[in-house]
Amino acid sequence: IFVLFITSPTVTMASAFRLTMKPKVTDNMNHLMVDFTQERQLLQNLKFLPVPWAPEMEVGDCLVLDNTVSVAWKMPVEDSKIDHYILEYRKTDHEGLPRIKDQRCWEVVDNIKTTEYSLSGLKFDSKFMNFRVRACNKAAAGEYSDPVTLETRAFNFGFDSSTSHLNLKVEDRTVEWDPQGGKGLESKVKGKENKGSAHLTNLKNMSRSGTPSPKRTLTTRSPAIRGSRDRFTGESYTVLGDTSMDCGQHYWEVKALKDCKSYSVGVSYRNLGKFDQLGKTNTTWCIHINNWLQSSFAAKHNNKAKSLDGTAPGRIGVFCDLDSGQLSFYNAETKQLIHTFKAKFSQPVVPAFMVSFVCIVVDRHSHTPVYYTPCRSSLDNTRELVLPFLKN
Repeated sequence: IFVLFITSPTVTMASAFRLTMKPKVTDNMNHLMVDFTQERQLLQNLKFLPVPWAPEMEVGDCLVLDNTVSVAWKMPVEDSKIDHYILEYRKTDHEGLPRIKDQRCWEVVDNIKTTEYSLSGLKFDSKFMNFRVRACNKAAAGEYSDPVTLETRAFNFGFDSSTSHLNLKVEDRTVEWDPQGGKGLESKVKGKENKGSAHLTNLKNMSRSGTPSPKRTLTTRSPAIRGSRDRFTGESYTVLGDTSMDCGQHYWEVKALKDCKSYSVGVSYRNLGKFDQLGKTNTTWCIHINNWLQSSFAAKHNNKAKSLDGTAPGRIGVFCDLDSGQLSFYNAETKQLIHTFKAKFSQPVVPAFMVSFVCIVVDRHSHTPVYYTPCRSSLDNTRELVLPFLKN
């Protein structure tokens, strides 16, 4: 019983008391009382929702492939009152537990109704990604799960624009044919030619690309050489990637614009000659697409061409497996294998492109794709038949 003592002739009662409480008085009218009997019963019948437990990440069920990350979790105890989950993720270049002071902020996916979620269409421009999840009911949100760090094995490279052909316009992710590209520079070079030959000799020496050592690291970027835009000339409309590969598995995609005429996509050693074209030497491997005058679609290596069935896809996936000595090309839209080269790479290779009358766009942050093809190797005892290199 709540007792309210009277200290003055007038008593002001709060609105809550006037609405819910029943005032009573003692027999001698010394003080007022409030009867809580009904309210006590209502309060005792209330069932408060407990704060949800922190979920547990199912690391074994998390999957990273084809620019998609799938994460799964479970509740440590069964809780039928869970309304939804909140997933947070961020990119990082640090392995292990997430760092408190990280340059990247957490991104949030709210209102997830199941204990799994897939993030698709990602750009794997970092080495790892952190994930954490929390459960929510109608009343409160629980603690975050212990975070997990998943590896996003991406091959990130740029174009070595300083050594590309003069008629190629190289930007961040595109290579475009530019018929006027070399005229301005040619006039400047001719002017310098009249002043002396020493500068031109230095240019020629610098333009030679030395053979990389096989012991160089996986992602070795070539230094930019000033004034070496004569690295490729003549009809070798070539640009190379600035990052070499000497081991492991790497994947990237190339997309040609609708008005494309002729282009080649593949890999090459760094010591490709300035007049050499992709596929015409024993140090280059590529597929060539020609939609100008007479259409052709062929795989080329060592000046030998093999005609390929069907038409060239609008988007081509390149998978380079240096450990097994295979270079495979895929239709990135239908996931079908186009052609595979088998080679013993004795030197590091770089992505190589040859472009004429066309603009191509390169997706340099693609992850190893999931391409289901008829072969005899299986993955994780599943019913789907997949290429053996796809296991993460």
